[in-house]
Amino acid sequence: MKNLSSPYFKFLAFACACLVLTISACNHDTATTDEDAAVKSQTPVTVTFISNGTMADSITLNATSSFMQKNYVKANAIGYIQKVYIKPGQYVSAGQLLFTIKTKEAQSIGNTINVLDTTFKFSGVNRIKASSSGYITQLLHQVGDYVQDGEQLAAVSDKESFAFVMQLPYELQSTLRNNQDITLTLPGGRTLSGRVASVLPSVDTLSQTQGVVIRVNSADPIPENLVARAHIIKSAKNNVPSLPKSAVLANETQTDFWVMKLINDTTAIKVTVQKGIETRSQVEILSPKFSPADKIVVTGNYGLADTAKVKIVKP
Repeated sequence: MKNLSSPYFKFLAFACACLVLTISACNHDTATTDEDAAVKSQTPVTVTFISNGTMADSITLNATSSFMQKNYVKANAIGYIQKVYIKPGQYVSAGQLLFTIKTKEAQSIGNTINVLDTTFKFSGVNRIKASSSGYITQLLHQVGDYVQDGEQLAAVSDKESFAFVMQLPYELQSTLRNNQDITLTLPGGRTLSGRVASVLPSVDTLSQTQGVVIRVNSADPIPENLVARAHIIKSAKNNVPSLPKSAVLANETQTDFWVMKLINDTTAIKVTVQKGIETRSQVEILSPKFSPADKIVVTGNYGLADTAKVKIVKP
């Protein structure tokens, strides 16, 4: 029998002790790693609940300001413009004096006739007045210009004909019945209340849109060709169950939709949903029927797999 105190047995005992300590340390590290992985695998999320309310399916269209009627001021004789009483952008009233024209005969003869006969009182000056109220949008001639009879001198935009023209896709024509009163939003955020006055009897060949005339009441003047946004309601529903947009996920082709629903405080499952009306912030949920107590993940849900481990945090 070999001596247990020999160097060989001492080395063997030391090696066995080291092996036991190494295995114990490895098991401890593995357990710690598994615990850390379990904690790290929980995705922090915030949750929301189903809500019920009124929702509307709407569309925003462009509407351009325009003077639907313009009056063209024309010369009533051949001659020279003697005086101009207006300037571009000026507001004029019906009957206001705009131009005076001296006929070419009066310009040539001068005061010869009056010298021969003082009772004749010949001046050869014609006065041209505005036929309607509005703004001077065109001024084509100045003092001293020679003009022909019937030549256009200026254009007056009829103030009473001011309106916004909205380009409505023809397939949405039926929505006008429920949108006789339309809110217009101007650049800068100012809003105007308008009402549909008429529909133009033509459709644009390329865009297949039809012009809708919207009358507005505004104390301040609005320039022509200003583009506003018209809010058109296509359909509306009451007591509609909905979720925030960020809670509803979709595939790349936007054909399948789902939400992540919590079945307990740490597990979220994938639930396929069917969408209805969609607004800027909310989405109608047609199916399935969620209860008011169901918790739906609203942030942190992107990329979560079915039956994912989550951790609820405060928003």
